[in-house]
Amino acid sequence: MQTQSTHPATRYAKAIENSRRVHWEIDRDLVRGRRFDFGCKFLPDGLSLVNELPFLDAADRRLLSQVQGRTYANIFGLVERFISAKMSDVSRDHWLGDQTAFEALVRFTDDELKHQELFRRIEHALAAEMPAGYRCVPQPNEVAAVVLGKSTWAVLGLTSHIELFVSAHYRSSIEPAPGLDALWKDVFLYHWRDEAQHVMVDELEWIRADAQLDEAARDDAVGDLLALVGAVDGILQAQAPADADYFVGIAGKAFSAEQERAIHETVLKAYRWQYIVSGMLEPRFQKTLFGLVNAAQRARIESAFVPLAYAVPARAEERLLQA
Repeated sequence: MQTQSTHPATRYAKAIENSRRVHWEIDRDLVRGRRFDFGCKFLPDGLSLVNELPFLDAADRRLLSQVQGRTYANIFGLVERFISAKMSDVSRDHWLGDQTAFEALVRFTDDELKHQELFRRIEHALAAEMPAGYRCVPQPNEVAAVVLGKSTWAVLGLTSHIELFVSAHYRSSIEPAPGLDALWKDVFLYHWRDEAQHVMVDELEWIRADAQLDEAARDDAVGDLLALVGAVDGILQAQAPADADYFVGIAGKAFSAEQERAIHETVLKAYRWQYIVSGMLEPRFQKTLFGLVNAAQRARIESAFVPLAYAVPARAEERLLQA
């Protein structure tokens, strides 16, 4: 069992303090009447991997970053559907108990509902400006139903994974990248400010859920977590070709069959890097996850990720999420 240097009650209280300090509103603080600038990139190269397609010119790379950026926002809107539901669910354990923990979870859930509204509005704004034909393949309620059917341990593990890579993407790639659209960049600045506080609560609830399991139940929960990662990969395998086809269709030029194949492969690689592999490489996620499981379970997890290891960008600075 993993131990924490700070007592849980203190960490829940700190999450509340931080939540109050960074609180923001969509229109008042973030949007402020602005619109997206399509003369700029949205997603930085270290996430989009457009620099692995040398036949694309600057305009192509900018457009593909915008297509991927649109999906990036939509995927977060999708996952926050099940995250808010799960956090609301686990808060029940604190209803008549630790009111500090309860408040931390209520604030967490409120943030996630705000994020869902934000990402719905982003999709509406982008749909009005970008050419027709874009499709967000996964449906939020269908995905949430699948995820919420798994064990609490597994759902909290996936949630921790997601919110840690959100922070890693912003700090190491989005924030330092030059030339990104200012509004798009601010969307993920404000999103990160909330998610950086949620990580602490994720870990507390995940560890609390783990304490309720015996080894057999934990082994089943590891299987659930791997099944959820597989489901995420299934979503990516459906969305990546839709986005690649959309990009090819609106780029305004003809690509060879070989180039189209490379675009398809690179978009899928980028999505696996963004939504699965970059999170698995996060030291904080590894510390918590591997602190909860035994050696055999750790080996099982590591083995499951071997087929995705190719999605780590080739250049060392990209491996560290540099733009």
